[in-house]
Amino acid sequence: MTTITERLKHIRSQIRDAELACNRQPGSVLLLAVSKTKPSEDIAAAYQSGQRHFGENYLQEALRKQQELGAYAITWHFIGPIQSNKTRPLATHFDWVHSVDSLKIAKRLSEQRPTHLPPLNICLQVNISDEPSKSGVTLAELPQLCEQVAKLPNLKLRGVMAIPAPQDDFEQQRQPYKALYQAVAKLEQPELDTFSFGMTGDLKAAIAEGSTIVRIGTALFGERNYG
Repeated sequence: MTTITERLKHIRSQIRDAELACNRQPGSVLLLAVSKTKPSEDIAAAYQSGQRHFGENYLQEALRKQQELGAYAITWHFIGPIQSNKTRPLATHFDWVHSVDSLKIAKRLSEQRPTHLPPLNICLQVNISDEPSKSGVTLAELPQLCEQVAKLPNLKLRGVMAIPAPQDDFEQQRQPYKALYQAVAKLEQPELDTFSFGMTGDLKAAIAEGSTIVRIGTALFGERNYG
């Protein structure tokens, strides 16, 4: 049976090969291990193999794991949908929130971030494929939201997150990421340095188009159990 340690080594090798193939600086792409539905034991195994950044989609599950893994120096990322009545624990217990898609949510996170903690790292979610079932602002709405969120205290606007419609063709996979990267490049926000896009199926295309954080779950932890 393939272990988490072996899978982690393989994924890191894939990322490194993609960086080299695209003339990217080695180490310029961060692996975010998506651990939703997986037990704390799996996170601990990945941590003991050198993984430090973990992404969770479900708040209550994540808070339980944070308690169980309190001895580990984990950087916690929230990457799931955000309900406005759940922003306080997000502001209190996470280092990054990738799925901010409105000024209302950003304001609540800013107001509720404890002042003894460093600013909360924020990515704005963009619905790059204009899918009705997905959250996120449009490319047209992105500049205004960037300008508004960048002014809020207790937050650090880092960049954007996207989950495009799945494609099998490499060139088709690249197109939405290219459009998003170019849109951010046009913004008057020179401090934006984070592109949170790319998963197992389109990792190479995402890295080719500037991804700085790839979110990998199933390839690392195995199939998810939603039961």
